[in-house]
Amino acid sequence: MAKDYYKILGVAKNASVDEIKKAYRKLAQQHHPDRGGNAEKFKEVNEAYQVLSDPQKRQQYDQFGQTFEQSQRQGGFSGFSGFRDFSSFTEAFGDMGGFEDIFSGIFGGGSGQGAPTRRGRDVSVDVEISLKEAALGVSKTFNLYKAVVCKKCGGRGGEPGTKTKKCTRCGGAGKIQQGQRMGFFSFAQVVRCPECAGRGEIFEKKCANCGGDGRVKENVSLRVKIPAGIADGQIIDIAGQGEAGAFGAPSGNLYVGVHVRPQPIFKRVGDDLYIQKEISFAQAVLGDKIKVETLLGEGNLKIPAGIAGGTKLCLKNKGMPHLQRSGKGDMIIEIRVRTPKNVSGKAKNALREIADEL
Repeated sequence: MAKDYYKILGVAKNASVDEIKKAYRKLAQQHHPDRGGNAEKFKEVNEAYQVLSDPQKRQQYDQFGQTFEQSQRQGGFSGFSGFRDFSSFTEAFGDMGGFEDIFSGIFGGGSGQGAPTRRGRDVSVDVEISLKEAALGVSKTFNLYKAVVCKKCGGRGGEPGTKTKKCTRCGGAGKIQQGQRMGFFSFAQVVRCPECAGRGEIFEKKCANCGGDGRVKENVSLRVKIPAGIADGQIIDIAGQGEAGAFGAPSGNLYVGVHVRPQPIFKRVGDDLYIQKEISFAQAVLGDKIKVETLLGEGNLKIPAGIAGGTKLCLKNKGMPHLQRSGKGDMIIEIRVRTPKNVSGKAKNALREIADEL
């Protein structure tokens, strides 16, 4: 059965090119084998993007539907052979600077120019905080088990004092030629030598502490400041606090996913906070000054005489702090008028007199 490329990328059949590209970027990173993803799923995602990102191929795919693969084999499709179409992958990640990083695990790493190996892996953690902590800002400590630079060899990979020699696999070039098949493509590419990691030389004796990798796994405690005003679902990106890169390459990043617990009293909409406040019928008729709860204590609210149930009043600057600028949102109070159930005869008569006046 032919593959449903739209379903693979998780987009609608009328999706724009930008939507297809965005979905592809997300899935390519998610399924990247070097990040613990599924290699077959990764290739499938790339195959789908190769077709749907090209207007001509997409039109042919839409036309032939479930006979797409058969039609392609019989010549119904054109333009699928050759290395030239691989440029679309570069285009998808060109404005992210992530093309080499995403595909390095599949092709052996980088451009094969003898440069240091790719940067360390990114690390992701999650944290749950209260709405008050989100309003004030808070620091949280994370205990991470990650790759760090080997202290014994300083990340070089060789026993201290050990001499280096030319890599026998690449002959000192730091790169080798490697065949690769991906979707419709079969081609050869020059990649970094995996034996010497592109350096062209290896140590005569590997570091006993790290086994020649230049890194070891350790428990690391890291305190992260969560800024005031952060919203549920936002991610804090901390550069260089992921795993260490091999042989002096840059470290990956730490991504902290922030989850704000629901609060039973306040509802957050953007940086504004919404709350309901119940008042008596007399307060609604006569007006009053009352106390209302805010995240930082009580605030004073003036109830105008004759207010109707459902009216929204505002306390300026009593909401959440703005994350990227000074100031705060507002607190919006929705007034609920409490109707008494048990009313005395005297009170009823008084209400009838009021009703006559109204």
